[in-house]
Amino acid sequence: MTEPKISRRSVIKAATAGALVPSLVATADAQVPIMGKKRVLRIAHLTDIHVQPERQAALGMEACLEHLQSHRTKPNMIVMGGDLVMDSLDADRSRVLDQWEIYKRVLKANNGLPVEACIGNHDVWGWGNRQKYSSESGFGKRMAMDQLELSRPYRSFDKAGWHFILLDSTHPGRGNGYTAKLDPEQFEWLKDDLERVPASRPIIVFSHIPILSVCAYFHGMNEKMGNWAVPGAWMHIDARAIKDLFRRYANIKLCVSGHIHLTDRIKYNGISYYCNGAVSAGWWGGPFQECHNGYGLIDLYEDGFYDNRYVSFDWRPRP
Repeated sequence: MTEPKISRRSVIKAATAGALVPSLVATADAQVPIMGKKRVLRIAHLTDIHVQPERQAALGMEACLEHLQSHRTKPNMIVMGGDLVMDSLDADRSRVLDQWEIYKRVLKANNGLPVEACIGNHDVWGWGNRQKYSSESGFGKRMAMDQLELSRPYRSFDKAGWHFILLDSTHPGRGNGYTAKLDPEQFEWLKDDLERVPASRPIIVFSHIPILSVCAYFHGMNEKMGNWAVPGAWMHIDARAIKDLFRRYANIKLCVSGHIHLTDRIKYNGISYYCNGAVSAGWWGGPFQECHNGYGLIDLYEDGFYDNRYVSFDWRPRP
Protein backbone atom coordinates (compact mmCIF):
# COMPACT_ATOMS: atom_id res chain seq x y z
CA MET A 1 0.00 0.00 0.00
CA THR A 2 1.38 3.39 -0.93
CA GLU A 3 1.23 5.89 1.90
CA PRO A 4 -0.47 9.13 0.81
CA LYS A 5 1.16 12.52 1.33
CA ILE A 6 -0.95 14.39 3.87
CA SER A 7 -0.90 18.08 4.68
CA ARG A 8 -2.49 19.87 7.64
CA ARG A 9 -4.86 21.62 5.22
CA SER A 10 -6.05 18.29 3.78
CA VAL A 11 -6.72 16.95 7.29
CA ILE A 12 -8.92 19.94 8.16
CA LYS A 13 -10.71 19.76 4.81
CA ALA A 14 -11.42 16.03 5.16
CA ALA A 15 -12.59 16.40 8.76
CA THR A 16 -15.28 18.87 7.67
CA ALA A 17 -16.32 17.04 4.53
CA GLY A 18 -19.22 15.08 6.04
CA ALA A 19 -19.33 11.73 4.25
CA LEU A 20 -15.60 11.68 3.61
CA VAL A 21 -14.33 10.71 7.02
CA PRO A 22 -10.63 10.59 7.91
CA SER A 23 -9.68 7.32 9.51
CA LEU A 24 -6.77 5.09 10.35
CA VAL A 25 -5.98 1.96 8.42
CA ALA A 26 -3.58 -0.75 9.50
CA THR A 27 -0.37 -1.09 7.54
CA ALA A 28 2.59 -3.37 8.19
CA ASP A 29 4.30 -1.07 10.70
CA ALA A 30 1.92 1.73 11.66
CA GLN A 31 -1.47 3.28 11.29
CA VAL A 32 -1.59 5.81 8.48
CA PRO A 33 -4.38 8.37 8.02
CA ILE A 34 -6.41 7.66 4.89
CA MET A 35 -8.21 10.67 3.49
CA GLY A 36 -11.04 10.84 0.98
CA LYS A 37 -12.45 7.38 1.71
CA LYS A 38 -16.14 6.92 2.36
CA ARG A 39 -17.04 4.96 5.47
CA VAL A 40 -19.75 2.46 4.59
CA LEU A 41 -20.26 0.66 7.91
CA ARG A 42 -19.43 0.96 11.60
CA ILE A 43 -19.45 -2.23 13.69
CA ALA A 44 -19.36 -2.67 17.44
CA HIS A 45 -17.56 -5.94 18.21
CA LEU A 46 -18.57 -7.21 21.66
CA THR A 47 -16.75 -10.32 22.74
CA ASP A 48 -16.46 -12.28 25.99
CA ILE A 49 -19.36 -10.65 27.82
CA HIS A 50 -19.56 -13.62 30.22
CA VAL A 51 -22.92 -12.46 31.55
CA GLN A 52 -23.93 -14.09 34.83
CA PRO A 53 -26.18 -13.48 37.84
CA GLU A 54 -23.16 -12.60 39.97
CA ARG A 55 -20.97 -9.45 40.06
CA GLN A 56 -23.81 -7.35 38.60
CA ALA A 57 -22.65 -8.42 35.16
CA ALA A 58 -26.04 -7.43 33.70
CA LEU A 59 -25.37 -3.82 34.68
CA GLY A 60 -21.94 -4.06 33.10
CA MET A 61 -23.42 -5.32 29.85
CA GLU A 62 -25.95 -2.47 29.99
CA ALA A 63 -23.11 0.04 30.47
CA CYS A 64 -21.33 -1.35 27.42
CA LEU A 65 -24.44 -1.14 25.22
CA GLU A 66 -25.13 2.39 26.42
CA HIS A 67 -21.55 3.45 25.75
CA LEU A 68 -21.35 2.06 22.22
CA GLN A 69 -24.60 3.81 21.28
CA SER A 70 -23.37 7.15 22.67
CA HIS A 71 -20.84 7.78 19.88
CA ARG A 72 -21.65 10.74 17.69
CA THR A 73 -21.51 8.31 14.77
CA LYS A 74 -23.32 5.29 16.14
CA PRO A 75 -22.52 1.76 14.99
CA ASN A 76 -24.73 0.29 12.29
CA MET A 77 -24.61 -3.20 13.78
CA ILE A 78 -23.19 -5.35 16.56
CA VAL A 79 -21.17 -8.50 16.08
CA MET A 80 -21.08 -10.64 19.23
CA GLY A 81 -17.77 -12.46 19.38
CA GLY A 82 -18.75 -15.39 21.58
CA ASP A 83 -18.56 -16.35 25.27
CA LEU A 84 -21.76 -14.42 25.71
CA VAL A 85 -22.61 -16.25 28.95
CA MET A 86 -20.28 -16.93 31.83
CA ASP A 87 -20.13 -20.66 31.34
CA SER A 88 -22.13 -23.53 29.88
CA LEU A 89 -19.33 -26.07 29.73
CA ASP A 90 -19.98 -27.59 33.14
CA ALA A 91 -23.24 -26.16 34.47
CA ASP A 92 -26.69 -27.66 34.86
CA ARG A 93 -29.54 -26.71 32.56
CA SER A 94 -31.19 -24.23 34.91
CA ARG A 95 -27.95 -22.32 35.46
CA VAL A 96 -27.26 -22.14 31.72
CA LEU A 97 -30.80 -20.98 30.92
CA ASP A 98 -30.59 -18.32 33.65
CA GLN A 99 -27.48 -16.90 32.00
CA TRP A 100 -29.07 -16.86 28.55
CA GLU A 101 -32.17 -15.18 29.99
CA ILE A 102 -30.03 -12.36 31.39
CA TYR A 103 -28.16 -11.94 28.10
CA LYS A 104 -31.32 -11.76 26.00
CA ARG A 105 -33.19 -9.53 28.45
CA VAL A 106 -30.41 -6.98 28.69
CA LEU A 107 -29.86 -6.97 24.92
CA LYS A 108 -33.56 -6.50 24.17
CA ALA A 109 -33.94 -3.67 26.67
CA ASN A 110 -30.79 -1.74 25.75
CA ASN A 111 -30.17 -2.22 22.04
CA GLY A 112 -31.90 -1.32 18.81
CA LEU A 113 -29.14 -2.40 16.42
CA PRO A 114 -28.98 -5.53 14.23
CA VAL A 115 -26.95 -8.28 15.90
CA GLU A 116 -24.90 -11.17 14.49
CA ALA A 117 -23.15 -13.63 16.78
CA CYS A 118 -20.34 -16.17 16.93
CA ILE A 119 -20.51 -19.06 19.38
CA GLY A 120 -17.73 -19.17 21.98
CA ASN A 121 -16.40 -22.13 23.91
CA HIS A 122 -18.23 -21.06 27.09
CA ASP A 123 -21.50 -20.98 25.13
CA VAL A 124 -21.26 -24.72 24.45
CA TRP A 125 -23.30 -26.69 26.95
CA GLY A 126 -21.96 -29.77 28.68
CA TRP A 127 -18.60 -30.37 27.03
CA GLY A 128 -16.91 -29.90 30.41
CA ASN A 129 -18.76 -32.97 31.70
CA ARG A 130 -19.81 -35.01 28.69
CA GLN A 131 -20.65 -38.10 30.72
CA LYS A 132 -23.23 -36.16 32.72
CA TYR A 133 -24.85 -34.01 30.03
CA SER A 134 -24.39 -35.70 26.64
CA SER A 135 -27.79 -37.43 26.68
CA GLU A 136 -29.75 -34.25 27.46
CA SER A 137 -31.61 -32.17 24.88
CA GLY A 138 -29.65 -29.10 23.83
CA PHE A 139 -26.27 -30.67 24.60
CA GLY A 140 -23.29 -29.06 22.89
CA LYS A 141 -23.91 -26.10 20.59
CA ARG A 142 -27.62 -26.83 20.14
CA MET A 143 -28.75 -24.74 23.11
CA ALA A 144 -26.65 -21.73 22.08
CA MET A 145 -27.88 -22.02 18.50
CA ASP A 146 -31.48 -22.10 19.71
CA GLN A 147 -30.95 -19.10 22.00
CA LEU A 148 -29.28 -17.13 19.18
CA GLU A 149 -31.74 -18.39 16.53
CA LEU A 150 -29.00 -19.87 14.35
CA SER A 151 -29.51 -22.71 11.89
CA ARG A 152 -25.79 -23.55 12.03
CA PRO A 153 -22.82 -22.17 13.96
CA TYR A 154 -21.02 -20.62 10.96
CA ARG A 155 -22.28 -18.54 8.06
CA SER A 156 -21.57 -15.63 5.71
CA PHE A 157 -23.43 -12.66 4.29
CA ASP A 158 -22.85 -9.43 2.38
CA LYS A 159 -23.40 -5.96 3.82
CA ALA A 160 -22.45 -2.48 2.63
CA GLY A 161 -20.19 -3.83 -0.11
CA TRP A 162 -18.26 -6.12 2.26
CA HIS A 163 -18.42 -9.90 2.69
CA PHE A 164 -18.75 -11.12 6.29
CA ILE A 165 -17.66 -14.59 7.41
CA LEU A 166 -18.49 -15.82 10.93
CA LEU A 167 -16.62 -18.98 11.85
CA ASP A 168 -17.14 -21.64 14.51
CA SER A 169 -13.84 -22.10 16.36
CA THR A 170 -14.75 -24.58 19.09
CA HIS A 171 -14.51 -28.33 18.54
CA PRO A 172 -14.09 -31.35 20.81
CA GLY A 173 -10.63 -32.02 22.18
CA ARG A 174 -9.25 -34.70 24.43
CA GLY A 175 -11.43 -35.82 27.31
CA ASN A 176 -13.73 -32.97 28.28
CA GLY A 177 -11.58 -30.36 26.52
CA TYR A 178 -11.95 -28.40 23.31
CA THR A 179 -9.64 -27.43 20.47
CA ALA A 180 -9.68 -24.30 18.31
CA LYS A 181 -10.04 -25.34 14.67
CA LEU A 182 -12.42 -25.74 11.76
CA ASP A 183 -13.96 -29.16 11.32
CA PRO A 184 -13.58 -30.69 7.81
CA GLU A 185 -17.12 -29.79 6.75
CA GLN A 186 -16.69 -26.16 7.78
CA PHE A 187 -13.29 -25.92 6.10
CA GLU A 188 -14.79 -27.15 2.82
CA TRP A 189 -17.64 -24.69 3.21
CA LEU A 190 -15.12 -21.88 3.78
CA LYS A 191 -13.16 -22.76 0.65
CA ASP A 192 -16.36 -22.76 -1.40
CA ASP A 193 -17.59 -19.52 0.16
CA LEU A 194 -14.34 -17.67 -0.55
CA GLU A 195 -14.33 -18.90 -4.13
CA ARG A 196 -17.77 -17.39 -4.69
CA VAL A 197 -16.86 -13.88 -3.48
CA PRO A 198 -15.95 -11.44 -6.28
CA ALA A 199 -12.31 -10.39 -6.10
CA SER A 200 -13.40 -6.75 -5.86
CA ARG A 201 -15.42 -7.32 -2.67
CA PRO A 202 -13.40 -6.96 0.59
CA ILE A 203 -13.80 -9.65 3.25
CA ILE A 204 -13.87 -9.47 7.05
CA VAL A 205 -13.66 -12.70 9.09
CA PHE A 206 -14.89 -13.14 12.68
CA SER A 207 -14.02 -16.05 14.95
CA HIS A 208 -14.27 -16.46 18.70
CA ILE A 209 -10.82 -17.97 19.16
CA PRO A 210 -7.96 -16.19 17.34
CA ILE A 211 -6.64 -17.71 14.12
CA LEU A 212 -3.33 -15.97 14.84
CA SER A 213 -2.48 -14.12 18.04
CA VAL A 214 0.40 -12.54 19.92
CA CYS A 215 -1.45 -11.97 23.18
CA ALA A 216 -2.15 -15.72 23.45
CA TYR A 217 1.48 -16.01 24.61
CA PHE A 218 0.59 -13.97 27.70
CA HIS A 219 -2.78 -15.49 28.57
CA GLY A 220 -1.04 -17.74 31.09
CA MET A 221 2.49 -18.46 32.26
CA ASN A 222 3.05 -20.81 29.35
CA GLU A 223 6.79 -20.06 29.25
CA LYS A 224 7.39 -21.53 32.71
CA MET A 225 8.67 -24.82 31.25
CA GLY A 226 11.40 -23.00 29.34
CA ASN A 227 9.68 -22.87 25.93
CA TRP A 228 6.78 -20.90 24.49
CA ALA A 229 3.86 -23.26 24.05
CA VAL A 230 0.44 -21.90 23.10
CA PRO A 231 -2.31 -24.46 23.79
CA GLY A 232 -4.60 -25.47 20.96
CA ALA A 233 -7.52 -24.13 22.97
CA TRP A 234 -6.05 -20.59 22.87
CA MET A 235 -5.29 -20.21 19.15
CA HIS A 236 -6.42 -22.11 16.07
CA ILE A 237 -4.39 -25.31 15.80
CA ASP A 238 -5.12 -25.30 12.06
CA ALA A 239 -3.81 -21.76 11.57
CA ARG A 240 -1.28 -22.97 8.98
CA ALA A 241 -3.99 -24.48 6.77
CA ILE A 242 -6.19 -21.39 7.16
CA LYS A 243 -3.39 -18.93 6.31
CA ASP A 244 -2.46 -21.04 3.28
CA LEU A 245 -6.07 -20.83 2.12
CA PHE A 246 -6.29 -17.10 2.83
CA ARG A 247 -3.14 -16.41 0.78
CA ARG A 248 -5.14 -17.10 -2.38
CA TYR A 249 -7.50 -14.19 -1.70
CA ALA A 250 -6.10 -10.67 -1.65
CA ASN A 251 -9.54 -9.33 -0.76
CA ILE A 252 -9.41 -10.81 2.76
CA LYS A 253 -8.59 -7.70 4.76
CA LEU A 254 -8.95 -8.50 8.46
CA CYS A 255 -9.77 -11.29 10.90
CA VAL A 256 -11.26 -10.34 14.26
CA SER A 257 -11.48 -12.45 17.42
CA GLY A 258 -11.74 -12.44 21.21
CA HIS A 259 -11.29 -15.30 23.71
CA ILE A 260 -7.98 -14.17 25.22
CA HIS A 261 -9.36 -11.08 27.06
CA LEU A 262 -6.36 -9.13 25.76
CA THR A 263 -5.78 -6.97 22.71
CA ASP A 264 -3.32 -7.25 19.86
CA ARG A 265 -2.82 -6.58 16.18
CA ILE A 266 -0.79 -8.71 13.78
CA LYS A 267 -0.22 -8.26 10.07
CA TYR A 268 0.73 -11.49 8.31
CA ASN A 269 0.70 -12.14 4.56
CA GLY A 270 -1.16 -8.88 4.04
CA ILE A 271 -4.03 -9.73 6.42
CA SER A 272 -4.56 -7.98 9.77
CA TYR A 273 -5.50 -10.14 12.76
CA TYR A 274 -7.07 -8.38 15.75
CA CYS A 275 -7.89 -9.70 19.20
CA ASN A 276 -10.44 -7.32 20.70
CA GLY A 277 -10.19 -7.76 24.46
CA ALA A 278 -13.32 -8.47 26.48
CA VAL A 279 -16.45 -6.64 27.54
CA SER A 280 -16.07 -8.38 30.92
CA ALA A 281 -12.29 -7.69 31.12
CA GLY A 282 -11.27 -9.96 34.03
CA TRP A 283 -14.66 -11.72 34.10
CA TRP A 284 -16.27 -8.65 35.75
CA GLY A 285 -13.61 -8.62 38.46
CA GLY A 286 -11.58 -5.69 37.13
CA PRO A 287 -8.92 -5.47 34.41
CA PHE A 288 -7.29 -8.61 33.07
CA GLN A 289 -3.58 -7.82 32.91
CA GLU A 290 -3.46 -4.63 30.81
CA CYS A 291 -6.96 -5.00 29.38
CA HIS A 292 -9.93 -3.02 30.72
CA ASN A 293 -13.62 -3.54 29.98
CA GLY A 294 -14.21 -2.60 26.36
CA TYR A 295 -15.23 -3.49 22.84
CA GLY A 296 -13.96 -3.20 19.30
CA LEU A 297 -15.12 -0.34 17.10
CA ILE A 298 -14.58 -1.28 13.47
CA ASP A 299 -15.01 1.17 10.62
CA LEU A 300 -15.26 -0.32 7.14
CA TYR A 301 -14.67 1.88 4.10
CA GLU A 302 -15.12 1.53 0.40
CA ASP A 303 -12.29 -0.09 -1.51
CA GLY A 304 -11.34 -2.35 1.40
CA PHE A 305 -9.96 0.21 3.86
CA TYR A 306 -10.71 -0.29 7.57
CA ASP A 307 -9.94 0.76 11.12
CA ASN A 308 -10.21 -1.39 14.24
CA ARG A 309 -9.73 0.17 17.66
CA TYR A 310 -10.43 -0.98 21.20
CA VAL A 311 -12.73 1.33 23.16
CA SER A 312 -12.85 1.08 26.95
CA PHE A 313 -15.90 2.02 29.00
CA ASP A 314 -16.02 2.95 32.65
CA TRP A 315 -16.85 0.04 34.94
CA ARG A 316 -15.82 -0.82 38.47
CA PRO A 317 -15.98 -4.32 40.00
CA ARG A 318 -19.11 -4.79 42.11
CA PRO A 319 -20.07 -7.48 44.62
